[in-house]
Amino acid sequence: MYTPAHFRLEDRAKLTAVIAANSFATVTTQGANGLTASHLPFLYDEAAGPHGTLYTHLARANGQWRDFTGSVEALVIFQGEHGYISPTWYADHAATQHVPTWNYEAVHAYGSPQVIEEEERTIGLLERTIRRYEPAGSTYSVRSHSAEFLAKMTQAIVAFEIPVARLEGKFKLSQNRTREELAGVIAALEFSGDAASLRLAAAMLRENQA
Repeated sequence: MYTPAHFRLEDRAKLTAVIAANSFATVTTQGANGLTASHLPFLYDEAAGPHGTLYTHLARANGQWRDFTGSVEALVIFQGEHGYISPTWYADHAATQHVPTWNYEAVHAYGSPQVIEEEERTIGLLERTIRRYEPAGSTYSVRSHSAEFLAKMTQAIVAFEIPVARLEGKFKLSQNRTREELAGVIAALEFSGDAASLRLAAAMLRENQA
């Protein structure tokens, strides 16, 4: 990922916060059929290994799992807050030439995917995924299904883990702008009132605090 120094993010807590808040991510691999990408909900265990471990599953009919040899690296992309920045939002736009840009947060996780073969581990991963995403108070459990149904279900998916070898982060949030320019962009985003713009404005405020 192209990352100028002023946008590079190395703060572990901020990196993992983006992963936690944006856990539906894109995993890409290079295999016999070229580049392949899948969009999946990930669980992240920060304590499992030096850089944590990612866990998820995909349909067995999705042939990407055949790339998971344990020796080929994958890239998982987590997209945080993002949005269009108009040049008209800078206070001096009438006198100084500016161009549009896009502000965003992104975290890239690299590692070699490994298939989880054991049925009980697969069921455990499904249960943890349900607990992570089910609405509060839900009593649904994967283990409420019959053993026969569970066996069919686990055969129809491939669970896998990615021990993270390294994390890269980029927060492009107007750190290269003057205080006046930054204030103008944040004010315009807040004025728009939509949820995505408000979240982006809040992220810019956090990252640019003196």
